[in-house]
Amino acid sequence: MPRIYPAFFKIAFSGMDAERAHHLGFSGIKASKRSGASRALRAVARPDRSLETRAMGLTFPSPFGLAAGFDKGATGVVALTDLGFGHVEVGTVTGRAQPGNPAPRLFRLVEDRAVVNRMGFNNDGAAAVGPRLAAAHADFDDQYGSGTRPVVGVNIGKTKAVPLEDATEDYLVSTRTLAPQADYLVVNVSSPNTPGLRTLQARESLAPLLEAVGKEADRVAGRHVPLLVKIAPDLTDGQLEEIAGLVPELGLDGVIATNTTIERESLGLVSDPSSVYACGEGGLSGAPLAPRSLEVLRSLRGLLGPEPTIISVGGVSTAEDVHERLRNGATLVQGYTAFLYEGPFWVSRINRGLKKLMAG
Repeated sequence: MPRIYPAFFKIAFSGMDAERAHHLGFSGIKASKRSGASRALRAVARPDRSLETRAMGLTFPSPFGLAAGFDKGATGVVALTDLGFGHVEVGTVTGRAQPGNPAPRLFRLVEDRAVVNRMGFNNDGAAAVGPRLAAAHADFDDQYGSGTRPVVGVNIGKTKAVPLEDATEDYLVSTRTLAPQADYLVVNVSSPNTPGLRTLQARESLAPLLEAVGKEADRVAGRHVPLLVKIAPDLTDGQLEEIAGLVPELGLDGVIATNTTIERESLGLVSDPSSVYACGEGGLSGAPLAPRSLEVLRSLRGLLGPEPTIISVGGVSTAEDVHERLRNGATLVQGYTAFLYEGPFWVSRINRGLKKLMAG
């Protein structure tokens, strides 16, 4: 496919409010399914069989998927997988619907190919998302039959209004509704945009939370639902070791590394400092996060050994980036921010490039 989208982005979206641009772009992707265009696109964009990857007892059509944050409400799962993603992680979903933080809350640093967000888990709540996931699975059954279908992960977080001491029960509200529809479940304790949330990464808070979610997920689903925890890139080595120790102790299926960063000074940003300052607080994602994300991946793989799944995310832009993460211990890889800059054909380019790199 010709790479016309970057020019289109510059003309149509670069001067537009970033959140509005996201909604317009996503609406276009969803419209392609309603029109039938995505079915034709699927035939072209479907990953080559050589990219199939086994992880957590699941078969992924490609090791490359879409990170949580793009489709918060599971409103476009099928249309997104038609673009070629091997998996789509929806969410973050909370036990109660919530509007998130006041706008503006999403900002671009175009020169750095980065985004700063302080969305605050804006979403429709677990009760609304559950039926949408069921509908997506029914759609997959019609389209793929017994063939390898894309995988749908569900990322859950804490409702802002719920006190930290009640966080476990709040996560369980989402678990009871969403685990039956999830191919895998992710406990997100690493967003910087919900007050106090990152304190749940401490071992004394995290262990009982993960244990409770894991048991409840398997109970309500009537099967083992693979469970992962999503961590921040800003953890110390000691914190990383503590979390890695919980994986075998609790029987977790893996770790997603990493979420967005609150760091700015050490990232080597090329954007004008006044532009960075104007974005304000929030998590930064995109290309500047790549070195730290890769560093955490290497550390985690060394701590965990060869077996547990690691999904690497943060600063992934090209097939070469995906291949590098796989060579450094990632089981699967996710992207998000580059999707906003590269457009809908980005994932099919990555899959084609990855096929060549893995064959060579």
